[in-house]
Amino acid sequence: MRRLLVLAPAVLFLSGCRRAQNSLEPRSHQSHVIANLFWWMMGGAWIGLALVVFLLLLSRARANRRGFGRDTEGLKPAERPGWYVVVGAGIAMPIVLLSTLFVIADLFVIRTTEAPAKSATRLTVQVIGHQWWWEVRYRGTDAVTANEIHIPVRTPVRLEVRSDDVIHSFWVPELNRKIDLEPGTTNAIELDADRVGRYRGQCAEFCGLQHAHMGMYVFVDSRAAFRRWLAHEAKPAAAPESALARRGARMFATGSCATCHTIHGTSATSNVGPDLTHVAGRTTLAAVTIDNDEQNLAAWIAHSQSIKPGNEMPDIELRGARLDAVVAYLRGLK
Repeated sequence: MRRLLVLAPAVLFLSGCRRAQNSLEPRSHQSHVIANLFWWMMGGAWIGLALVVFLLLLSRARANRRGFGRDTEGLKPAERPGWYVVVGAGIAMPIVLLSTLFVIADLFVIRTTEAPAKSATRLTVQVIGHQWWWEVRYRGTDAVTANEIHIPVRTPVRLEVRSDDVIHSFWVPELNRKIDLEPGTTNAIELDADRVGRYRGQCAEFCGLQHAHMGMYVFVDSRAAFRRWLAHEAKPAAAPESALARRGARMFATGSCATCHTIHGTSATSNVGPDLTHVAGRTTLAAVTIDNDEQNLAAWIAHSQSIKPGNEMPDIELRGARLDAVVAYLRGLK
């Protein structure tokens, strides 16, 4: 039991060192400011703890020398320095430090992480939270995707968020602070990554059964790569090439799939579930729950409730060749 108590803090510490999401590895100006505030607060906390421990040890040593149980009516001259320490370090200093941190947080952190004016950015991305996935739209274009956001590197991007159902919270720790998604309200922050890469985000507000499986990726591309990606996403879906895929396209359009999903360039125009126009170009399914490969796609179509219980997509009664046809069609939508 003693060994477990010793190892538990180490395990907890190491579990926080995964590189998947780490607000202390900033990749934008805003996250640098947040991380710096954390380290200043951490340093101040350790200094305060050290001071308290020192005073406790000092008082213990003085008490041992002088003994306990004496009648101490009134405040003796030799004890006045102790009261000065109590009033100064225990009352005045915390007030000054907390007030200073409040001012710093307001002037340098909150204002830095706020969204800029619409005129200050050339790109606006709209994110709509659903139980339990993210709808992503690029204002001024026909590009619509889900659970994966692409932005150009070293380019200020205005991110506008709202919810379609309950309160969610959008958070990509390495790029900026959390921001709530509220029904009927649009909030905004700025994303301005300084390095190309993939950054994982997460809903940070408990929103129901599958809250833990409401993740997203932000892909920071070079500017040229982002322009190519955005132009491709704005195009309608490619026509199926193989006979199997063409059969799958007919089954998709005439079956239950088209009652929930949109595929631009086809008769499927419902907005209940994610837009599937370029679904094969995404890296994950079910909001970063499973990888987007042929086997997982088939399992998700046929048994989504076993993968993500409670989601709004029912298990589809497709088996064998019929399931293969729909999978072949969707795998061609890149």
